[in-house]
Amino acid sequence: MSVSLLSLSSFLGGLFRLLQGASLLGLLLLLLKAAQFYLHRQWLLRALQQFPSPPSHWLYGHNREFRKNQELQQMLKWVEKFPSACPRWLLGSKVFLHVYDPDYMKVILGRSDPKVHDIHKFVTPWIGYGLVLLEGQTWFQRRRMLTPAFHYGILKPYVRLMADSVQVMLDKWEKLTDQGTPLEILGHMSMMTLNTMMKCAFSYQDRGQLDRDSQSYIQAIGDMGNQLFSRVTNVFHWNDIIYRLTPAGQRALHNCQIAHEHTDRVIQLRKAQLQKAGELEKIRGRRHLDFLDILLLAQVKSGSSLSDQDLRAEVDTFMFGGHDTTASGISWILYALATHPEHQQKCREEIQSLLGDGTSISWDHLDQMPYTTMCIKEALRLYPPVPVAGRELSKPITFPDGRSLPKGISVSLSFYALHHNPEVWPNPEVFDPSRFAPGSTRHSHAFLPFSAGSR
Repeated sequence: MSVSLLSLSSFLGGLFRLLQGASLLGLLLLLLKAAQFYLHRQWLLRALQQFPSPPSHWLYGHNREFRKNQELQQMLKWVEKFPSACPRWLLGSKVFLHVYDPDYMKVILGRSDPKVHDIHKFVTPWIGYGLVLLEGQTWFQRRRMLTPAFHYGILKPYVRLMADSVQVMLDKWEKLTDQGTPLEILGHMSMMTLNTMMKCAFSYQDRGQLDRDSQSYIQAIGDMGNQLFSRVTNVFHWNDIIYRLTPAGQRALHNCQIAHEHTDRVIQLRKAQLQKAGELEKIRGRRHLDFLDILLLAQVKSGSSLSDQDLRAEVDTFMFGGHDTTASGISWILYALATHPEHQQKCREEIQSLLGDGTSISWDHLDQMPYTTMCIKEALRLYPPVPVAGRELSKPITFPDGRSLPKGISVSLSFYALHHNPEVWPNPEVFDPSRFAPGSTRHSHAFLPFSAGSR
């Protein structure tokens, strides 16, 4: 009995010492992390001391100032108070320098700094490493490979395909408006632009399973966009493991699966078409190939480094980027015209003068709509489809006003704030197409609805 008690006592003593050692190790690790946090925060404060900003909490940063659905309005208040750029603290040791000055934009976009990994990693499970997320030599090689898909010779015939897709959408609208019900156009616009993208870039012609799945794909894309914004603004969801355990993370995973299944069907359908007798050799001899044909041909070449995963990433990227930003941009353009009927009427009269006899729009018509083009650009200024882009400085930078930043600082290029900056655009909230009248002058980097620099 005494031996058993002695053994138990020895075991408990050993366990206590083990727990004591583990607690001490945990305390040391916690102190180390606290020291790292403090030192990194002090470095950031010194690096950004030339750029004033509103007071921020040492842990929560400026998050309490940015209420949900009020982020853009809050940023515009900062634009008026802090010239050119202003730091926004997301956490005590995480900060972006928001930039909204054309001279600053020109300097940054003229360099080759990498994109901000912390933000772009959120969309990697969705679109993979295609042209949007690739860096360096791999990006350059992929971009050079796909350049022929954007040759004028292949783009010109797409105008007819676009017009056909628009007509299908308008026919639907005719029926719906006859019923006297309100029309939410973004969903219809997304279906139209997706249909156009599939015809033009992916040689899609048939109607069948893909058409029935398009609505699910569009809903998944819209949901993922909202989830992405929510995740970026919630620092507790930045950790992948934590995020995957949340309902939002589970829904994001499900939406990614829907998007990938849609993309895979597009690829497999085109592959099946190319595997017909002689078809591959036939398109190999064409002067101009569409986007997906270039990818598939590159993959079958001996020694090609384009894997199935790479191919799907490019299709995912272009499928999303090609239809979603376009649908959003067109919807906002129509909104701007609807809320300014005098400009809408001028656009209508201009287009009717070109197509009054029922002629379908063609490539040659596109440069004969100066006023409509002005209105489109002004709407894109007010509602840029790409409101922000991120860069991580790979080397120190000095701006035209003499202020500078060291290597390692994350920069947020706020195109929305740039377009609403009263120092750049007088009365920026006013819809004024004359800003883009022929002969008008402005800074080369004052209007950046789709960013600038290397693509």
